Amino acid sequence: MDLEKNNTNAQKAEELTVFSGQQVKSLVEAGTLWLKTNQQIVNALNVFPVPDGDTGSNMLLTMQAGWHEIASSQEENAGVLLRAVAQGALMGARGNSGVILSQFWRGFSRALDEQLVMDMAAFSRALNEAKVTAYKGVVRPVEGTILTVLKDTAAAVEGALPSCANFRDLLGVTVTAANESLDRTPDLLPVLKQAGVVDSGGKGLFYIFEGFLRWLNHEPLDENPDMIEIVPLDLMNEDEETIEPGQDYEVVVDFTPKNELVLSSFYDRLSDFGTSIQVGEGDGMYRMHIHVPTENLYAPINYIMSLGTMFKVAVENLIAQMEEIRKKRQSEYTLAPVEEGQIAVVAVSPGDGISKIFASLGVASIIKGGQTMNPSTEEILNAVNKLPTDKVIILPNNKNIILAANNAITQTEKQVAVIRSKNVPQGISSLLRLDPEGDFEKTVESMNAALLDVESGEITIATRTVELNGVQVNEGQIIVIHNGDLVLARDTVQEALFAFLEESKTEDYERITIFYGNNIEEAEARRMVDLVQEKYPDHEVECHYGGQPHYYFIIAIE
Repeated sequence: MDLEKNNTNAQKAEELTVFSGQQVKSLVEAGTLWLKTNQQIVNALNVFPVPDGDTGSNMLLTMQAGWHEIASSQEENAGVLLRAVAQGALMGARGNSGVILSQFWRGFSRALDEQLVMDMAAFSRALNEAKVTAYKGVVRPVEGTILTVLKDTAAAVEGALPSCANFRDLLGVTVTAANESLDRTPDLLPVLKQAGVVDSGGKGLFYIFEGFLRWLNHEPLDENPDMIEIVPLDLMNEDEETIEPGQDYEVVVDFTPKNELVLSSFYDRLSDFGTSIQVGEGDGMYRMHIHVPTENLYAPINYIMSLGTMFKVAVENLIAQMEEIRKKRQSEYTLAPVEEGQIAVVAVSPGDGISKIFASLGVASIIKGGQTMNPSTEEILNAVNKLPTDKVIILPNNKNIILAANNAITQTEKQVAVIRSKNVPQGISSLLRLDPEGDFEKTVESMNAALLDVESGEITIATRTVELNGVQVNEGQIIVIHNGDLVLARDTVQEALFAFLEESKTEDYERITIFYGNNIEEAEARRMVDLVQEKYPDHEVECHYGGQPHYYFIIAIE
């Protein structure tokens, strides 16, 4: 994006009453850039105090997909240009907020249908059509969200149109109305007031509108932050090594000795600290490599400091490296084969271990996604279209992916159904009802019914202090989400796990399945699972590597 070049399109802003196609292109660019600048502010407005607030990221990726469609276009027809933006946003839509934003652009472009230029009346009509289309795109519209901000803004612009002399006036009304509506969202949606925030999707829309106005006023659209270059250490042997007991860390030091180095004595001294000792020499510089137990981590470094001048040190946790290799092997899987005429399942998975479980249950295509990484409409559509059958079931396994999945099925001629699975336990429960050779409608009905067969829990860390649903949460506490609702906060993962099991009346069920994430070690996870088995000796308790980020445990109770 070339800000300086595109800002020339905003000349004589105080006189503009009509935007050409290329000026409309600059508006889209400006909205995208200003949203990018404020992306993390929007992310931070997530209602739940969990590390998955990604509304800003989803809206930005959707806007960037729309911008990509016109970035190199010289099209002068404003309507044609906006139609391309709408199509790009549709295919790139991620998460609920991104899908709604794509519907905004769909309605906005429809109002200008191949219109050569966009005058102020057309802008007002486009906002109204965007509002109508966005509301239609949501099954159960909720006020106090991005929809309300769009509705209020469209009404304000329509009312102010006769008194606005130019687009600077009209866009000023647009931004003011969006901001005032945004401030009212907590009064319309109690959960926002509980969390002490305004609606994140509405905030994202506000920044897009504000970007329009900032471009018109020649104001900066990015902050040009200082870039910090992080250069990876290139000191290690990349071949996989065998880690023996006592080899907790690998230490590599580049140094120049003050005096001639006696290698035999050097080796003898290093052998007191660890094993796998290697020494290389070239042009008076030496490189020392050693594996040491934790208690000797700094011993070779201190020793070499006494011999000369160090100028590069690298330390690697070998146990962690081997854990990653082990997890990778745990995560290897083969997708279920599918033939023409069979029912195939596309599943969204937040972790490699969960992907392996999905594959074992008959999933034919897996899309990596979940919290902080919602797949786009296009990704879901591509997965559906690549399967060699015209009968496909989609398992979103996240409430923020369901809209994108529903959006995708409108873009294919295949027979596709979306199971409204909001989490991994529901997805697994649903998969147990899959019959690849069965009747499509009956299979869909059965898989949907299975969503009620399981209680789900998700344990993560709070990212803010808030009172929500009557639960007081402090930043840094461990919290539990039960079937999508925040239910409790504790100081440790273990306390949260057992409190959730009590909250869920686990004694009334038979099976407990725990999937541990990539932020907890297997030994610690299995220690807690053993404690769960002790407390519930009559239950079948299973533990699996899930590999999901952010969430220590995902729990299924059946």
